[in-house]
Order: sequence, then structure tokens, then C-alpha cells
Amino acid sequence: MNDKTLSKRLQLVAHYLPQHANFVDVGSDHAYLPSYVCSQDLQARAIAGEINEGPYLSAKQHVAAFGLTDQIEVIQGDGLSVIEGRLVDQVVIAGMGGTLIRSILQQGATKLFHVSRIIAQPNVDAPEVRQWFYQNNYQLVAEEIIKEDGHIYEILVADKGDPTTPYDENQLERQLFFGPYLLQEKTEIFIEKWKAEKNKRERIVTQMHQAKMINYEKINMFLNEIKIIEEVLVRDEQSTR
Repeated sequence: MNDKTLSKRLQLVAHYLPQHANFVDVGSDHAYLPSYVCSQDLQARAIAGEINEGPYLSAKQHVAAFGLTDQIEVIQGDGLSVIEGRLVDQVVIAGMGGTLIRSILQQGATKLFHVSRIIAQPNVDAPEVRQWFYQNNYQLVAEEIIKEDGHIYEILVADKGDPTTPYDENQLERQLFFGPYLLQEKTEIFIEKWKAEKNKRERIVTQMHQAKMINYEKINMFLNEIKIIEEVLVRDEQSTR
């Protein structure tokens, strides 16, 4: 397998796996990521975990077609249950919502004893994943934000360690929301994402005000988020003048 067979998003995830990785890819779909990594590194070992029958069978076929059955074990199961009785050093969970990723990590927390690195790629709700890392002794060591096929993705990399390291206690809420590294870099894609997120929240608030039963608590939550997004965007505009 070469670079062309893997999305830019998953190539970036693969970049954060060490040489000779021994990892599990949760929700592996067709096992594209393990196949890519193991075909590039003959010492790498992977478990491709998939709960759904169709993708599980596709993953098995895909691994066999590339002659990687000695390096990749394809297991049908839910979340981190696929590593039961096995030792892995890295966990990859990519291509699902942050709330679901957090739930998978929480439910499988007892299986993470030997896991030194977690690479998460939430499609939405990245703060949920950062918060889980922060509360469970995983230190956020890198963040990426990329745009591919019209979608913006965040990739979060955390190693076992002091979870407070990348954060400023006075800015904790804001840094968990935006990402401490992403907030520092403020790339064009980051600005594009948060302008769209601000607009989305404004539309939601307008719609909620038109409801028969108005949920003021939720409206205030969105208004607070709009306020902190505006502060970050205004600061960016001022710094580019």
C-alpha cells in the first residue's frame, strides 16, 4: 500500500505512530490504516477492531489481499474489548464523534494499563476527548487540524504522563475547548472552522428562541460558547492587522 491509497487524515494519524508500532485501530472499517502501517513497516503489529459484520469481513479480505495476516489480527468486537488478553502499546480511534470516542476510552479504561499513546481523530466534539485525557493521566502532546474533501478534522495525540503540562490553569476551559496547541498556532483552517462553528451556534440559538418551550439553560450555554469564539476570532483579526 502507498500514500495514494490512504486519506490525508489517516496518513497524519499514521505519522504519529512510532516505528515498529504495536497498536489497535478501533472501528477499523476496512483495516486501511493497519494495512498501510504494516505494509510500510514489517516489524509493526496491529489489531483491527470492528463491531459491524460487513466492515469486519471487508477488513479480513483486505488484510489477506495484501498478505498481512501475520502482522494484523482482525477481531470483531465493541470498542477496546478487542484487546482483551492482548498487549498493545498504542490505541487509534479515528473517524467518529468525540463523545463516542470518550465513551469507548472510558468503558475500556481498565485495558489501557500498557498503552503509552492514544491517537484520536474526532469528527466533532474534540473537547470531550481532551477532557478525558486531562482526567485520566494522558498528556496531550500534539494536535493537528486539517481540511480534506470539504471537511475539517482534528487529530489529538496523548501520551501517558502529566495531563496538566500543555495547559495554563487560568485558560483551562478555553484551551480544552479549542485545543492548547491549535489555539497557539491559529492556522487558516482553525479560523475557518471556528467562524463556521460560531455561525452554526447563532442559527441554533435563533431556532431555540422560536420554540414553544424555550430552554434558556441551553441557550445560555451556546451564547457563552459564541462569546469565547468571538474573543478568539477578534484577537486573531487584531494580531493580523
